[in-house]
Parts: sequence; C-alpha cells; structure tokens
Amino acid sequence: MASSPLAPSWLRVPEDVNALSASVWSANASRSTTGELMVAGLSAPELAARFGTPVYVVDEADARGRAADTLAAFQREFAAVGSSATVYYAGKAFLCTEVARWVAEAGLNIDVCSGGELAVALAAGVDAARLGLHGNNKSLAEIDRAVAAGIGAIVIDSLQEIPRVAAAATRHGRRQGVRLRVNSGVHAHTHEFLATAHEDQKFGLPLEHAAEAVATIRGFDSLDFYGLHCHIGSQIFGSDGFAESAARLLAVHRDLLPGGPVPELNLGGGFGIAYTSADDPTPMDELAREIARIVASECARLDIAVPRVAFEPGRAVIGPSTFTLYEVGTTKDVEVQTDAGGSAVRRYVSVDGGMSDNARTALYGADYSVRLAGRSSDAEPALIRLAGKHCESGDIVVTDDYLPADVAPGDLVAVPATGAYCWSLASNYNYLGRPPVVAVRDGVARVIVRGETESDLLARDAGLDAR
Repeated sequence: MASSPLAPSWLRVPEDVNALSASVWSANASRSTTGELMVAGLSAPELAARFGTPVYVVDEADARGRAADTLAAFQREFAAVGSSATVYYAGKAFLCTEVARWVAEAGLNIDVCSGGELAVALAAGVDAARLGLHGNNKSLAEIDRAVAAGIGAIVIDSLQEIPRVAAAATRHGRRQGVRLRVNSGVHAHTHEFLATAHEDQKFGLPLEHAAEAVATIRGFDSLDFYGLHCHIGSQIFGSDGFAESAARLLAVHRDLLPGGPVPELNLGGGFGIAYTSADDPTPMDELAREIARIVASECARLDIAVPRVAFEPGRAVIGPSTFTLYEVGTTKDVEVQTDAGGSAVRRYVSVDGGMSDNARTALYGADYSVRLAGRSSDAEPALIRLAGKHCESGDIVVTDDYLPADVAPGDLVAVPATGAYCWSLASNYNYLGRPPVVAVRDGVARVIVRGETESDLLARDAGLDAR
C-alpha cells in the first residue's frame, strides 16, 4: 500500500498494522492469540474494565530492569577506566513513592528539583543522603528543608545561592556537599548537537565564571565542593555532544585542582528513547562505553586522574515502560489539500483523554505511535491523527500514524513510551481529572497513583465553602 501524501517523510506504512515494535514498547508487551494487547500477563480490555480510561499502564519489571541495567552499564564502564559512576534517577520525568522505591532498590540515587519532589522521595523512605536537589530558583524554605533532611548534594545554580546554602548548612551544623551547574555551550537534541561559546538560558553559570564561583564556595567552611555539573539537552542520541561537553568541563576541572579537591564530574542526563519506529537511540551499554572512553581519553590528555562521574537519566529509565490506554469516542474523515495541488483524507480519531494527560505533542511537537489495543485487524492501514477531547484545535496526542481502517468508536487504543513527562505535565484542563497510574507485574495490577474524580476537583473550590 502506498503511503498517504499527508504522511511525514519518516513515517512508513507498516507491513503489519498490528505489530508492536520492540524498540517502542516495554519488554513485557505483546499480543495475545486473539489479538489483544497484553502487558505482563494482563490484557488491555481487562485493564480498561477494571481501571477505566484513560489510564497510564506501567510495566513494573521493565522499569526496574532499565534502572538496574543503566546503573550496571555506567558502573562497569567507568570501573574499566579506573573510576566509578553514580546514577541519579531524574525524578522530574515521573515520580511517585512506588517509583522512588523501585529505583532506590535498583541502586540508583534520585535527583529532585522542588520541595514537592523532595517530599515524595523522603515519603518513600529513600535515604536523604542519596538525593540531589536541583533548581534555578530554590526557595529558602526548600534549601533549608533539604539541608535539614541531610540531602546528599545540592546543585548550585547561581551566585546568590552559594551564601543561602552555606547559611542553611551552618544553621543545621552540617557541611553540605554542593555541585556547581555550568553551561558548556553544547546543545544536543536527538542525533544533532551545536557547540557555541555562550548559552542563552536560565540554568547554570557560563563556564568562564566557574573559577570565581568555586572560589566563593570554597570560602565557606560549611560547604564541600564536589565538582562541576552540566546538562546539555534532552532526547539525545549518540555520544558526540557528551564528548564535546566533557572536554570543555574537564579543562576547567583541571584548572580547579590546584585550589582543592574536585572529586566528581556530573555530565547530566538526556539520553533518548524511541517514540516511533523511525527513532534509533543509542543502546545504554554502548553509550556508557563511549562516554567512559571519552572521559578517560580526555583525562589522559590533560594528565589528570579520572574523577568519579555522575549521570541523571530519567526518560531512559521510565519512558519506555509505560503506555497510555484510551477509548475511541468518534472518528472523522477530513479532506485536506496536498502540496502537490490534490487532496487526501486524514482520519481524526478522538479519544477520551488528550493534552491533559500528554501535553508533549502540543508543547514540543513530540511524535508518538499508536496501536489498537482491544483487538487486531485485517483491515488496510489508514493514516490517522489521534486527537483528544479538549476544546483546543492543538489537542493532539499522535500527529501521524497508521491504524487499521476499521478503527471505530469503542475501540481501545494504546500510545506507548508515555512514562516520562506525561503524568508529570498532566493538568486538569477543561476540568478533566488526571488519570490513574497502574503498575502491572506477573499478572497482577495495582494502582500506584490514584486517578482524580470530579469530587477531588471540586474539593479545592473555596466557593463551595462560601455557600
């Protein structure tokens, strides 16, 4: 079958419109002999009947496995070059007490970037010494609470933060470990990166100001300088951007050594995943090997010891583990003019969620995939656009993909790779309650974040109290 003239150039007509690409779906997702989408022994129709739709469905074993495998890869590769590696799970991707426990049990630390995320990690029972606090505008209360709890490290993001953290550490009788976030001038996204002299962004300090900031940090007895920190982007494929950034950071790292110890280098996260079959992210084992080789080679050139290295993946751990399950409400064929002067039909398939449970498509133009979940079909593939139910023309979940032409109201559809930044960015737009999050493992499903009801939403409305 020829592709639709409305389809983007990267999207191919699937040979089997029911097939689940292993690169996009979690390890325990499959189709049953009757065509239903299965995850860890439970079918999509079972999950929809029990928990309703929309619902985020997490393959727990997959998430735990990715966390453990990521840590093992970086520890193995940096041990091979005479160093060690610490991996922080970036909680901003998706954090609840259960996920915090999963990653902690896998041996990861956790990176939090607000008082709320800190509260979740502490409520989960994670040792505060295994937490790091990020943020470009941490409140005095957030800093104080983190220091009082015994947080392992605070990432200094501005010169003003240095005396604030120092004062909190003095107040609580602690010597607080800190990192300094700097901008390396390297911008990376998927397989491309751009190296510039300066960055125009709210995070961190220019690299040329690092020495001044570190001198200020070292001037406070209550602070312990761990090293430089840098984050070069998100959804990164390949190691080229990390190579350039590491080279720039290590040159400054070397210059800081005469003034005192610099035990660590934090290269951030941003490792990419597959959202569509066209995506080809670098396997974590390969990425860890390449980054370790790059860091070791640069340290040898600079004649310095390889420091302890830290990383902060989030999306790569939780993203592929989850799919969002929806029910189709309506379908609509729209005739669209093509660039060639003709016309073609785009089918809008509207579901019972949308930008309130996945804002990334509207915010970033992110691409996703979709498959029938309640059955398989022998119908020809048809180009569709999966739309939400919100009162916004930009309320799109999947901009372009193929579904069987007989997709109809009442069908269940699933969008994979929604573990990262979907629940975290979810809203109550149009007064929709945020969906529940359900973990599935070995044939057992349980709610790990309860969905919101209309009663929950109304409970915050103070106008009802006034009446």
